[in-house]
Amino acid sequence: MVLLSYQYHSTNWQGSGSACRSTYGGFVKWCMGKNDDGSDSMAVQLVDESHWDDLVIIIAVVSSKQKETSSTSGMRDTVETSPLLQYRAQTVVPGRILKMEEAIKNRDFESFARLTCADSNQFHVVCLVTSPPIFYMNDTSHRIISLVEK
Repeated sequence: MVLLSYQYHSTNWQGSGSACRSTYGGFVKWCMGKNDDGSDSMAVQLVDESHWDDLVIIIAVVSSKQKETSSTSGMRDTVETSPLLQYRAQTVVPGRILKMEEAIKNRDFESFARLTCADSNQFHVVCLVTSPPIFYMNDTSHRIISLVEK
């Protein structure tokens, strides 16, 4: 189950960037736009659900507890205090997106998995250098990552 938080702004529904994954089937890209109010942010379907029909995604719920830091307040704090966020957004993500689109287009699981894991790891580093630090993963999460890497 995926829980999404939406906020109502004037005549538009607006959610977090990750909410775009729920607007279409298959693989979806978030085009964040340039407007400060997010009005030009949009979801674009890269490929439909039949493109990579033998790919199976598993979601492991490792805790039923509510997160200590909500995504909304965590992102606000990260934008305000993380010295790595701008570097990630401006330097790393644009190239990674192009590589990810290529991996998806070619159904290249090895590249897809490597890029996904690297992006997740980097996201959590950005969270760790936020003030105060944000810890979204727990010991179980770390053990699962260790098993996947092995």
